[in-house]
Amino acid sequence: MPESVVKAKRKTRAQRAETPPVAYCPDLPDESQLIFEDGEPLESDWHVLQVYLLHEVVSQLFEGRTDFFCGGNMFIYFSEEQVESVRQQRPLYKGSDFFVVKDVDGLKPRKGWVVWKEGGRYPDVIIELVSPTTTKKDKQKNLALYSKTFGTEEYFWYDPDRDELKGFRLVDGDYVPIEPSEQGWLWSNQLGAYVGVWEGVFHRRQYRWVRLFRADGSLVLTSQERAEQERQRAEQERQRAERLAQRLRELGIEPEE
Repeated sequence: MPESVVKAKRKTRAQRAETPPVAYCPDLPDESQLIFEDGEPLESDWHVLQVYLLHEVVSQLFEGRTDFFCGGNMFIYFSEEQVESVRQQRPLYKGSDFFVVKDVDGLKPRKGWVVWKEGGRYPDVIIELVSPTTTKKDKQKNLALYSKTFGTEEYFWYDPDRDELKGFRLVDGDYVPIEPSEQGWLWSNQLGAYVGVWEGVFHRRQYRWVRLFRADGSLVLTSQERAEQERQRAEQERQRAERLAQRLRELGIEPEE
């Protein structure tokens, strides 16, 4: 591994809480010198919404917590060679479609994930959304990068054209495929939830979406879905009360307001 690559730093939760973040490789550029936008459009309407949906459901899964960071379609910088390749518009790597880093300050503003500014931390979970232009990278090349350089504990990719979902867990430095459940879902130790495919409507779009499911099999709802669920419950309760009041009137009893 080149010396300019920031080595993945793994600590226990307790160690992370006790140790303040430190800057690694001080000779690497400051964030003000890095490029965080390349002007390239995302792949599709589904792609844009899928990244947003993943961010939403992870935030709902970790509701009330501020010790995690979700990134979507943003640069991840980890080495001097990579920084220079981006500057030369021949990037060796730019970033993942979606990633989660745990045990970090989730309220800190970030234009991208700069490893040497984050105490040597790499993503704990990465999800790639495969497209015709990224198939080889997502299904083959990233396995080595994410396991050997990043040390990312879990890597998932979903190919919407083939409706194919795969997941890998890091075991002794190598990725081992995650066995699917009866429903075809993949358990994530890092998220404490299943990663699976769900067909339905999100933001008025009917597609097959990558979603999270709790250990009991229930879908992790978005905030809008939760609000709609509560609205339906309230409406059902109102209708039940109206039926009871009508029944009482039929019996000659005036219900109390």
